[in-house]
Amino acid sequence: MYKEKIVIGLVGETGSGKDTVAHYLKRRYDVDLLRFSRPLKKTLELFFDQSSKEDQAWLYDVFKERFGEDVLHRGVVQYVAHHNGIMAINGMRMMMDLEFIRSFENSYIMYITAQQKLRWQRVTSRGEKSDDDQTFDEFKKFESTAETEKAIPKIGADADFVIKNEGSMDDLLWQVDDAMKAILKKHR
Repeated sequence: MYKEKIVIGLVGETGSGKDTVAHYLKRRYDVDLLRFSRPLKKTLELFFDQSSKEDQAWLYDVFKERFGEDVLHRGVVQYVAHHNGIMAINGMRMMMDLEFIRSFENSYIMYITAQQKLRWQRVTSRGEKSDDDQTFDEFKKFESTAETEKAIPKIGADADFVIKNEGSMDDLLWQVDDAMKAILKKHR
């Protein structure tokens, strides 16, 4: 385990493979995983067996209005302040998330992306959320209008590493390993 704090922000559109990358980082590099959306999911789980991305977007807006724009960052700050080693924060969605990650001394952004149609096919086949059965047109509309989705490509444009997840699993993991080698080389 690294004594130095290294914070990696994971950003990517729905169905891009962020969770796959996050779990690989945990398994291969013993990275601590955090999510910005965890408080939203936990709150919705109190009331519903399944929640949608739309539900999470709505709840974020309510929390933001009541407690301030940085409401989700506060919990992450507490965790990072009390831990060392490599931490990956999954689910960056707003420009302020980028600024937040960049506020840590040793921070990196990984943008996981894929073509929109491929991501939609992945989402509809996995059925994790209540809105995963939407049509391709509904998927496109959500991505272009939901506040929680619109900034993702802009954040990705400022990423240190762009991981295109349009091939095999081996190809995806090779790209992640390549990024991690570059990060770890700077901290040896």
